[in-house]
Amino acid sequence: MPGAHAGRPLAEIARQPTFIVAVTAAALGYGVMNLLMTATPLAMQQCEHPFTSATLVLEWHVLGMFVPSFFTGHLIKRFGALPVMAVGALLNAVCVAVALSGVDLMQFLIALFVLGVGWNFLYTGGSTLLTATYRPEEKTRAQGAMDTCVFATMAVSSFASGALVTAQGWTVLNLGSLVPIAAVGAAVVWLMLRQRRAVPA
Repeated sequence: MPGAHAGRPLAEIARQPTFIVAVTAAALGYGVMNLLMTATPLAMQQCEHPFTSATLVLEWHVLGMFVPSFFTGHLIKRFGALPVMAVGALLNAVCVAVALSGVDLMQFLIALFVLGVGWNFLYTGGSTLLTATYRPEEKTRAQGAMDTCVFATMAVSSFASGALVTAQGWTVLNLGSLVPIAAVGAAVVWLMLRQRRAVPA
């Protein structure tokens, strides 16, 4: 019969705690990264750093985003997706702490590099975690739902970053970023505890 092997509806897949945490971590991790990355050149301009300094900071940010991909998969295989995601959330918090400590070039550079690594751990970990939530025939709809959430969050953060850093300033922007970072960290820890309690059963 047509559709006999279509799998579960998306609503049923999306109700799983693992799915919710995977999508939340990936989307908010992407959103925080995009928010701070997009605002950085404007913040550096406000702090009277030259354009070449902003370029250097963004170069190191991109290195932080993609160089860890050479070993993130090995870390996930050894320690699991959730611990790697927890480290990613912690690195995002470290990024904010460094950004709030001052506005010298090195503080921007270190903050954005750490932000890139944190994004890599959260997004790669979330993408890996998502694979445990669907059957082969459900892959397209599950990953499509995740991508929709991620890119919707990216769009909102892209439009908001310039307005926020201009109207509220770099400090307030970073402090506000702690809210989604804390939400991701809490979600990851909650799922880790939930899975630990389920093991004896």
